[in-house]
Amino acid sequence: MSEEHGSLIKSPKQLIIMVFASFFVPLIIILLLMVFVNNGKRVDSDASADQLIRPVAQLNFKDASTPREVQTGEQVYKTVCSSCHNSGAAGAPKLGDAAAWSGRLGKGYDGLLSSVIKGKGAMPARGGASPTDVSDYELGRAVVYLVNGSGGNLAEPKAPAEPAAK
Repeated sequence: MSEEHGSLIKSPKQLIIMVFASFFVPLIIILLLMVFVNNGKRVDSDASADQLIRPVAQLNFKDASTPREVQTGEQVYKTVCSSCHNSGAAGAPKLGDAAAWSGRLGKGYDGLLSSVIKGKGAMPARGGASPTDVSDYELGRAVVYLVNGSGGNLAEPKAPAEPAAK
């Protein structure tokens, strides 16, 4: 009779070797894959711990009794407007792009400020800023900064009158 369909394991010694091989070979392959995948991700343990515990956001509490400092147009632009007007996101005209601003300059200062306060297209009202954080006067200064930085020639808006002391 032929032994075509016979067992490959002919002795107890071969059985023991196959049991150990079937357990340890996959284990070694898994460990080598883990080392390979993790090899490029080694960083300083102190730095990674700092990054892991760093908060996602920060709260900045303001004392309501302190007098409010008026921001310049450039400061307002950097904090509120630059995220869209630097990159041209959602069709926002970029700072310094005179061609993109030429059609908008026909509205004049009042028309541009009205668009900023009410919102236009993808731009939210007040550019997404809260009225308690950025006043209309400060938004006007940002409009002048943005337009003048893009080839326009608008005059700085007049400061609002100080409220009378009681």
